[in-house]
Amino acid sequence: MPKKKLSHLDKTGRARMVDVSAKPATRREAVAEAFVELSRAVLTALPKNPKGDPLEIARFAGVQAAKKTAELIPLCHPLPLSFVDVEIKVAAKGVKIRATAATTAGTGVEMEAMTAATVAALTIYDMCKALDKGIRIREVQLRSKSGGKSGDYKR
Repeated sequence: MPKKKLSHLDKTGRARMVDVSAKPATRREAVAEAFVELSRAVLTALPKNPKGDPLEIARFAGVQAAKKTAELIPLCHPLPLSFVDVEIKVAAKGVKIRATAATTAGTGVEMEAMTAATVAALTIYDMCKALDKGIRIREVQLRSKSGGKSGDYKR
């Protein structure tokens, strides 16, 4: 089996943006998740937050973040996103975030989905930190991706 190489490095090991201009534009979708661990007191206080509904504001923040991924991650390609959705659900001991991003382009949207989930989690932290500095963001991960040369992936 041939050894895989990192595509963001040239022959000399220098970082570079990958040229995707020869790749066909195909439909690509990615789903990422994050979990924000909250104390019972913070979970109980969520609906009464004086700054507004943390979950709804985090949802919007995640969508906005997906659209700005190329500005945040230096070697990411700017993509014409055709769909971004962020779902946030209260769960036992915290909040589960699921972000989906889709495009028709020559490269995938994994980073956009991961960025959406992460920024949504950070927004919840920001809106609730006055109640508890011990909030933990964990399990940020790619759940699935479809399309492109490397095919489908499912965790």
